[in-house]
Amino acid sequence: MADLSLDFCGVPLRSPVVVAPAAITETADRMKRCEAHGAGAVVVKSYFQEEVCRVAPTPRFRLLRHAVGRHKSFTLYSYEQAHIYGLTEFGREIERAKRELSIPIFGSINCTTPEGWAEAARVCEEAGADLLELNVSCPHGVHLMSGADMTDSMVQALQSARTGTSLPLVPKMSAQLSHPPSVVRALEEAGADGVVMFNRLTGLDIDLETERPIMHGGYAGHGGPWAIHLVLRWLTAVAPQSGLPIAASGGVASGDDVAKLILAGATTVQTCTAIVLQGYEFLEKLNEGLVSFMDAKGYERLEDFRGKAAGTVVGLQEVVREHNCYAVIDADRCTACDTCRRVCIYDAVQKGDVYHIVPELCDGCGLCVELCPVQCIEMQTFES
Repeated sequence: MADLSLDFCGVPLRSPVVVAPAAITETADRMKRCEAHGAGAVVVKSYFQEEVCRVAPTPRFRLLRHAVGRHKSFTLYSYEQAHIYGLTEFGREIERAKRELSIPIFGSINCTTPEGWAEAARVCEEAGADLLELNVSCPHGVHLMSGADMTDSMVQALQSARTGTSLPLVPKMSAQLSHPPSVVRALEEAGADGVVMFNRLTGLDIDLETERPIMHGGYAGHGGPWAIHLVLRWLTAVAPQSGLPIAASGGVASGDDVAKLILAGATTVQTCTAIVLQGYEFLEKLNEGLVSFMDAKGYERLEDFRGKAAGTVVGLQEVVREHNCYAVIDADRCTACDTCRRVCIYDAVQKGDVYHIVPELCDGCGLCVELCPVQCIEMQTFES
């Protein structure tokens, strides 16, 4: 049986699946639901020094549905912002969670002054938090900063918080940075104990009827399963170069996704959107899916495959560019929907008595294989 236990920044966890800070982790009662369904740890919804952020507008969630023909996706668009409590009450909620839960409790803070970072960090440690995330990359404000400003802000927050605590400090990075590896390097040099990659992206949607931004009228955080590919891309660039433990966050929709992020170099994997949309019970499916992957591969511990994929990413000069394959249609299964002919820019798909592909014209791009609604097209290799 696969063993999911691990150590993150000196804190032992029973599972790498950690619930990210949001309303689902705002109270001890909600955190207990995370524990009951298998979370390795919870990150308490962020305390904000700026008081206005503690009162969220309603409604504050919108599920944006996208479609290109029959191909559909979605975005969870939200404006949650801060924990409802001020600092004293926030500390008391951490104290209660520590009394009533057995899994680690990670604090999360967002402050506007050096003194605020130090004081909030001190309160979290005194309340019993096991680790502290520094949420300097809130998606509702990150649009105001350049890449250089964001790096400086994270370093300053880290240094300020360190004056108030001895807890492990883990800055939460924005995905909207031009070069995350250099930011991680700066944070590592400044004394970070780990990093979170990444916070939700800052986005905007517009109502065509009113011709104004939807919902509350401003920028919002947005995410969904599509976000995992950005996280995987930067994990494979950062993990081999950094000695810091990395908490991957963004796009987790299955146990397979958890496995992919660990293969790319993540130590832990945070989830939020999946729990918001599926409920706390979905944590069990994430753990079960990860165990199934490990058992199928013969992995006993997470260390057996962590970062294994990071060193396999090929560079520009290493990409194999030989055109040695073409698509073939199974005429017996083809429904003559015409999709392949319409999308083929090489005019390789021909319609006679049945649809067929001319090998000499086919570029081998594979698009028709992906778009065929009945999966009756496959790739074949030219005989040498």
